[in-house]
Amino acid sequence: MSKKIVFMGTPEFAVPSLNALKNNNYNISVVYTQPPSIANRGKKLIESKIETLAKKFSLKVRNPKKLDNENEYNYFKSIEPDLVIVVAYGQIIPKRFLTVPRFGFINVHASLLPKWRGAAPIQRSIMNLDNESGISIMKIAEKLDAGPIMYQEKIKINENINSQILSKLLSQLGAKSMISAIDKIEKGEENFVEQDHSMATYAKKISKKEAQINWNESSRKVLAQINGLNPNPGAWFKINNKRYKVWKAKIVKIKGRPGEILNDKLVIGCDDFSIKIIEIQKEGKDKQSIEKFLLGNKIKKGLIIS
Repeated sequence: MSKKIVFMGTPEFAVPSLNALKNNNYNISVVYTQPPSIANRGKKLIESKIETLAKKFSLKVRNPKKLDNENEYNYFKSIEPDLVIVVAYGQIIPKRFLTVPRFGFINVHASLLPKWRGAAPIQRSIMNLDNESGISIMKIAEKLDAGPIMYQEKIKINENINSQILSKLLSQLGAKSMISAIDKIEKGEENFVEQDHSMATYAKKISKKEAQINWNESSRKVLAQINGLNPNPGAWFKINNKRYKVWKAKIVKIKGRPGEILNDKLVIGCDDFSIKIIEIQKEGKDKQSIEKFLLGNKIKKGLIIS
């Protein structure tokens, strides 16, 4: 494609899409990404995954804190982009930017729109016990994730999939779908269909309060919370004011009181059945298999935890 493309993305999720554009020899005028973030208690600035990849490809990079200023708008107009690809960029695109590119802004969104518009579609789909998720290729409109859809592809979710795994699968699927979408745009075969806005649901940002496990929920709901919040922020519980993060678990058909330690293998009761922890991390320690953890941490059967 000889048309000039601008790419906007920031995290690991966007990496396969930028790779795909480069590997298919698209003309990328500039890459927009979020500014470097401070890590290790302010000692070091860490650039985004997309900035690192763009530099590897010797692409021009811009990382403004805010797009909505005169300097950035004038620059954006000056490069005269034909198409803008947005993949988990992390900023709302200002309205006046949307009319600049000839073919508009195309977004790779990690849900089957209109379900799960917003910031955390992958986590919410798992935590909601959805049977499937997917990718939507849509045109960006003024309202959040409300633009017409060009293409969707589905993927099944099961009890073995956590947010990290699903994110990787969807990022790869999104890159493939994006290339197909650009090809259709180039041939003039694109077809955008309006969303049914009455069916919209919203994937609000995950709050810290949601990470604490509520053992009064069903075992399926607790497992979905553990999987949906893995790796970040991680579902947790407390024993003696110490926090324990659960990385991996499974449902077992053992019944007991919610929050009760039911045996010496750290099986914990829920509203219906129980959760057997497979990988755990004690506050201030490294992640461990449950077998290694129990060698140095004796937790009494019958204890009720929060």
